[in-house]
Amino acid sequence: MDIATKFGKRVKKIRLEKKLSQGDIAKKLGIGASYISQVERGVQNVSLKGMEKLSRALGVKIDELIR
Repeated sequence: MDIATKFGKRVKKIRLEKKLSQGDIAKKLGIGASYISQVERGVQNVSLKGMEKLSRALGVKIDELIR
């Protein structure tokens, strides 16, 4: 499994644990839900700034996303 897929699975796991939809996260970030879907499927690579924004939107530290 490549790193983008691994990261995406981690994002999805945390999102579901917090009972948030892709739309909830997208709204917090001001982006489309399709982008969140692409990240979770490992199709879209995320920049470091993107990781930081995602971690804030999910309410976790950035290191929790990359474990």
